[in-house]
Amino acid sequence: MSEHTEPLIDRSAIDTARYAEHGGFPKVAEAQPGPNFAPFVEAMRTLQDLAVSVDCPDEVFGEALERVRQLNDLLEPYRAPETVGPAGRVSALPGRGSLLMPPWQIVEAGPNGISMRGEFRRYHLGGNSAVHGGVLPLMFDDLFGALVHYAGHPISRTAFLHINYRKVTPLHTPLKVEGTVDRAEGRKVFVSARLRDESDNLLAECEGLMVQLLPWQP
Repeated sequence: MSEHTEPLIDRSAIDTARYAEHGGFPKVAEAQPGPNFAPFVEAMRTLQDLAVSVDCPDEVFGEALERVRQLNDLLEPYRAPETVGPAGRVSALPGRGSLLMPPWQIVEAGPNGISMRGEFRRYHLGGNSAVHGGVLPLMFDDLFGALVHYAGHPISRTAFLHINYRKVTPLHTPLKVEGTVDRAEGRKVFVSARLRDESDNLLAECEGLMVQLLPWQP
């Protein structure tokens, strides 16, 4: 997705008045950080890539260690609760501004499904230029949470994920993933998604079950 392309978002199915049905999950609002937050997150992603790929003299590791410690000291006084810190709460950024999430962006979302585009970076390497198999469940799980949200269902927890790995998922390659709500049965929402390359080759597919939280469930 182009950096300047606005995603097509249909929020018509979202009923904010139903928040009481979201169990004990805290109410999370969209964050509006300043202009430095996005480049900060991107710089930190590059640092993650470098941390798992560099081969440098030990003295360079020592210098880098000191600089990282200085950065830790700078940021430590500003630790914030999960509903206050902006990471994970900026939907316009890749991975919603969270370093935990792969840096993918929503292209289109609404009651009928979600499509996302992105690339996996060196940080996600499993071996032999392929994405680590454990990264794909994280991506699918995050997509399913958004899928349930835009389909108008209350916040749910993942009951299961089943992934079929059809081909090796490459690094540094534009990819796309599409997810749909297949059916709903009471508190249960059955979902699925498909990961493809730009030639439409199926790389992986996932089926999941999302279950609405009960009032006492976190």
